[in-house]
Amino acid sequence: MESDKYLKLIQEELQRLPKYVNDYYLGTNHAVTTTYQYLTEIRRFFEWLRQSGLSEAETNLAISTTELSKLRRSDIMLYIDHLRHTTNSQGHLNSPTSINRSINALRSLFKYLTVTADINDGEPYFYRNVMLKIDSLNDTKTLNYRAHTLASHMYRGQMKFDFIEFIENKYPKMCDKRALPAYKENAERDIAIITLILGTGVRVSEAANIDLGDLNLKQSLLDVVRKGGQKDSVPIAPWAIQYIKNYLRIRAKRYHALKKDTALFLTVYHGKTRRMTANAIEKMVKKYSTAFGHPLTPHKLRHTLASEMYNVTKDQVLVAQQLGQKGTSATDLYTHVDQKKQREALNEISNRPEK
Repeated sequence: MESDKYLKLIQEELQRLPKYVNDYYLGTNHAVTTTYQYLTEIRRFFEWLRQSGLSEAETNLAISTTELSKLRRSDIMLYIDHLRHTTNSQGHLNSPTSINRSINALRSLFKYLTVTADINDGEPYFYRNVMLKIDSLNDTKTLNYRAHTLASHMYRGQMKFDFIEFIENKYPKMCDKRALPAYKENAERDIAIITLILGTGVRVSEAANIDLGDLNLKQSLLDVVRKGGQKDSVPIAPWAIQYIKNYLRIRAKRYHALKKDTALFLTVYHGKTRRMTANAIEKMVKKYSTAFGHPLTPHKLRHTLASEMYNVTKDQVLVAQQLGQKGTSATDLYTHVDQKKQREALNEISNRPEK
């Protein structure tokens, strides 16, 4: 499973970090992917502390909580400036989103060390939390700009049906002949995954972790485990049901599924039946969407559902509920995808008053 891979990576990171970070890991309840990202950001920060001379420790393992308790706001701002001028693995400067992830990771760690930890007669490691003085970076792009960009990377309305029709009928005629056997083997499964994401708005990791028993087609409901391990149940859009049924008809025979193979979406790897991973789903969506002429990620399929649902309901709370989000701040963007109301207002104020 994808989560097993991340758990292994998490353990590797923890071996390079002090014991109190291990305690932090045990005392928090993030999704495995978030935990791994946060631990890598904490390690990167510790390495910078040593390189910049703010810590005298020879290794990350030796950095003490005393040193962390003495950090000033100016020290953290210096680190943020360092991140702003550092390139990522693709050779690009770190984006505000990437830097904010670093800030969030440090906020999480410092909150644990100063509030949540319970080590000495109920006391935390220390009390002075420098991260309370640090703001997240503002995205320089406006909501309208981001919404316009987002809209160009979604399959809303008829386009989503055209995409499915493309995979069913046009892709096999244009793909490399060597890829045709794999396509024929997996077409029903691939279409079912895409329609399920488009029809529920689940995250790619959530889709990969769905078990057969989580699906209730009679009531058009899907049980899903959200970030942080929270259980949720979401309705499935009616148009997606038939594609899921098409896959279920061939699932057991095509993928040699036994009773122990509980995963909904299966693959056969080296003759063994396995759960399809989130990474494999990412690659599959990229393959078909690139051939379709509009490359996108599974996350953009999730955006599509959110945008269409808001367009119909105008209800951010309902959209957040469908997406499994705790608040509506993350859904603000979807309210800007359709600028119809803005245009109507501009047209109205453009009308010259009658004399």
